[in-house]
Amino acid sequence: MKIALGQMNATVGDLEQNVSRMIEATRQAHQQGAALVVFPELAVTGYPPRDLVEKPSFVQRTREQLLRLASETAALPTAVICGFVGESKQSKGKTVTNSAALLSGGQMLFRQDKVLLPTYDVFDEWRHFAAADEQRVVEFAGKRIGLTICEDAWNDFEGSQRALYSRNPVADLCRQGAEVLISINASPYEMGKRQERRNLFCGVSRRRGLPLMWVNQVGGNDQLIFDGSSFATNSHGEVIASAPSFAEDLVMVDLQEGQGDQRESHLDEVEAVYDALVLGTRDYVRKCGFQKVLVGLSGGIDSALVAAIAADALGPENVAGIGMPGPYSSDHSLSDARALAAGLGIRFEVSGINSAYQAVLDGLDPLFAGMPRDVTEENIQSRLRGLTLMALSNKWGALVLTTGNKSELAVGYCTLYGDMVGGLAVISDVPKVMVYELTRVVNRRHPGAVPENIFVKPPSAELRPDQKDTDSLPPYELLDPILRGYIEDMRTPAAIAAAQGVEEALVRDIIRKVDLSEYKRQQAAPGLKVTTKAFGIGRRLPIAQRFRE
Repeated sequence: MKIALGQMNATVGDLEQNVSRMIEATRQAHQQGAALVVFPELAVTGYPPRDLVEKPSFVQRTREQLLRLASETAALPTAVICGFVGESKQSKGKTVTNSAALLSGGQMLFRQDKVLLPTYDVFDEWRHFAAADEQRVVEFAGKRIGLTICEDAWNDFEGSQRALYSRNPVADLCRQGAEVLISINASPYEMGKRQERRNLFCGVSRRRGLPLMWVNQVGGNDQLIFDGSSFATNSHGEVIASAPSFAEDLVMVDLQEGQGDQRESHLDEVEAVYDALVLGTRDYVRKCGFQKVLVGLSGGIDSALVAAIAADALGPENVAGIGMPGPYSSDHSLSDARALAAGLGIRFEVSGINSAYQAVLDGLDPLFAGMPRDVTEENIQSRLRGLTLMALSNKWGALVLTTGNKSELAVGYCTLYGDMVGGLAVISDVPKVMVYELTRVVNRRHPGAVPENIFVKPPSAELRPDQKDTDSLPPYELLDPILRGYIEDMRTPAAIAAAQGVEEALVRDIIRKVDLSEYKRQQAAPGLKVTTKAFGIGRRLPIAQRFRE
């Protein structure tokens, strides 16, 4: 039996288009001799649909489109497995399920609802779905298939690992005599996860002695980026077919021959992060209905990286960089920004803030009488730049991309309604040190696009004379590991200080800044997740609270 792995980019809520793409992929799979084509978790609706599933009209139209998929592939000998939002058969509890259907000959031959509903990090499926009571094998083309939906197969741990659930759907299917395991997924990307998945599922295949098809969604939906990276194994747990990361594909697997298509994906994780951010930016902008974007170009490394990602995601013709020099801007801030724009081939315009800044000061000075200049005046400059970008956004119909990195956002080194304005925070989950690594990726792909001076000059907000980031923060090489220890690993100040070989007082000061900046982060634009713990839907801390490490 030949099986096609249909790695697709579904748009949440675009039910008709998602199904149309599955119909076309099924036809292609038939032409290549596949008896079965497998699409990802919730492929009909896109993942995650979140509270859309509470709309009866959404569930009704999902059912209609699933029937359409069955009808328009009925004449093909290629059967379809796909994920959809189903109506619960239970009389109590949630009214919908996260389900998978086997479609053939215009009929639904089999339906399996998801058993294990994750509720951690970015997942909130207990909020939306009813869990299945049982897991059953299905007979197809002479094979007993064990069909699982994402989390259902992630719980098949070896004894030394801690399982999250008491049930193990894979074990249940194997006890029923499953001969092939198929797992449909919507597994978001984060650094290191591609290899983690391979290791885990090759282990499942090897321990169970069964071939395994692992199919994942690809594309960006809001803050989440799905990398695809689908693959198939033989009964020894050896990978016999693989799809690329961050791209749609249809991969053929021949179970009888034990071989399939092999698409190579880069192994370097920094390169992978860059491609993830490009994909996430492209899909967020396009799926939100925009074509063009704006980036405030300061001549610094962060805005350089965001502009490069935008140019690769949308085409340089759809990106405009705006230089906004102020009273403390260096000469090289404008010249470096101009050179960067030329290197990337994007539009560049200049709109200075000096006259507006002076006008604001003149208006406020009577109210500020007798008070020294401080961070207030610095923030006015940042907010004038935000005002400029949002005015251009309104006038040009372009989405503003914010340029703050994770290190700055963590400690509050950003200005509400200033440099935080915009529709998407492209690098808000990228630590500052990695910003430099990713920008080197830009220059490997586009030689010389980012001027060397942007790499070597000290980071500065340029909001007061001779300002440097290190006036307020430790060097980023020291700051980033401390932030990772606290935000991602949730370690105590003492443990972080011991691991990093620094004074505990420094760690506590940084943690204090992180905790006090929660109110800013919850007003920030949505950001793209690439680490194990991003600021956003996967990190839900109260703002008004008094717990301190």
